[in-house]
Amino acid sequence: MVEFAADPSHPRYASLLMRHRLEIAAQRGMLAESAMIAHGRGEAFDYLLGEQTIPAALEATKHALKSLCDAKHPVLCLNGNVTALACDEMLKLADRIGCPLEVNIFYRTPERMEALFTFIQERQNALGLNVTVFGEHPNGRIPGLKGPRAACHEEGILRSDVILVPLEDGDRCQALVDMGKTVLVIDLNPMSRSAQQATITIVDELSRVLTNMLEMSLPPAIDEPYHHQANLQSCLSWMAGAFERA
Repeated sequence: MVEFAADPSHPRYASLLMRHRLEIAAQRGMLAESAMIAHGRGEAFDYLLGEQTIPAALEATKHALKSLCDAKHPVLCLNGNVTALACDEMLKLADRIGCPLEVNIFYRTPERMEALFTFIQERQNALGLNVTVFGEHPNGRIPGLKGPRAACHEEGILRSDVILVPLEDGDRCQALVDMGKTVLVIDLNPMSRSAQQATITIVDELSRVLTNMLEMSLPPAIDEPYHHQANLQSCLSWMAGAFERA
């Protein structure tokens, strides 16, 4: 096991903790080989945000949470990185909303799925929760996708009307949108295909988003309507001004 010895007073403690969680997950066989690269790319965008939740992201978070509260069949999706970085928060959010989770990964192997489900069950036991988690034995397929990543559950992803898919790949995001679902994405890159194609995109770091959702009232109070492209442009403008604020 990788020991985490960072001082909590360190100014980048939260970021170091996320890296540590990925190290542990990699040791346990939960991650694809490209997981660290994907996380590092996200960190670069988070620097431009100032490693904080900006107003546009908070507004998108409220709208996303309200969509989950208003849904008939909401589902929260987990991939390897999401499980490693924020398994507890995803379980707590699913429990609070009263919806299932579904594990759906890009590079699916029996070994990775076993490692992920073992870890999720450990966290469920530690938290004293009993959230339904689909994905171990899929019985359906996402139309328009090929290969193992199309595998899903009829009772989960296929049935969902609103789906939260953090750190999503563009092809699967588009396939879910094409199915007529309200697709909620958490993505630090406002220019990614997923961010552009989603119904609502939260340009923020995963654990911050989930912490914000867990602290909000249900349903959250909405101040203004959500405009997708305007929200993304606001996030881009904030990033563009990072050097002026430095």
